[in-house]
Amino acid sequence: MPHLTCLIEDRVATLTLNHPPQNRIDEQMTGELAEALDAVGRSDARVVLLGADGPDFSLGGDIVTWPDLDARELRALFERHMSVFNRFERLPLPVIAAVHGLCFGGGFELVLRADVIFAAESARFGHPEQTLGIVTLLGGIYRVAERAGRSRASEWALTSEQVPAAVMAAAGVVNRVVAGEALLEEATAFARRVAKGPTRAYAAHKALLRAWAVGGVAAADQAMFDVALPLFESDDVKATLPEAVEAFEAGRPRPAFDFHGR
Repeated sequence: MPHLTCLIEDRVATLTLNHPPQNRIDEQMTGELAEALDAVGRSDARVVLLGADGPDFSLGGDIVTWPDLDARELRALFERHMSVFNRFERLPLPVIAAVHGLCFGGGFELVLRADVIFAAESARFGHPEQTLGIVTLLGGIYRVAERAGRSRASEWALTSEQVPAAVMAAAGVVNRVVAGEALLEEATAFARRVAKGPTRAYAAHKALLRAWAVGGVAAADQAMFDVALPLFESDDVKATLPEAVEAFEAGRPRPAFDFHGR
């Protein structure tokens, strides 16, 4: 049985964790995520929606085999997970995550690769690694720090506490908290709206944010025009910019544009 499914419909690629009962992230799931990313790249998808089946989003990595692996084998395993998770993070498409139930460890680290995070009111997030004497192996602590600041990231990693969705939203980690029964509907509606937008501009914004994350404002400024100017050669901008100018000169409101993502 697959541990992750991929369905591409109406330009929305829906990836669903499906490894009951805890949606633990194992080698099979990571391999299927890599295959899903390949499929998304070959498709006409313009947005990705990440969700999970079952009562919880994910309780983290599948630790069952770890005691039997030596340091070299563990490194190879974690590097494989990191590589695929980072591919997911660098998709040139908007990525929306819909989180319910418990979202811990590697599951949380996967969600942190999303651009926008929706969470059910009852969702809880956390880093259980401290209870094992290890660290957030797939970059969780510093990705939380990027969103919420160093002090909150340190506190949550040191205590392994279960942090409510509302607290995560107040800290800037989660974008929207919604009623549990409305989670999938609202996240899907948002994804479909984004799918109608300027896909190449979304990709450019993601690239600029990556440059900023690595080197701050100066690095992002340096990358700006290499990233931004090719957009003026896109079909979308060639169609929308003249219409916007025409509307401005005629004193009309700017029309709503039909973007094609090209």
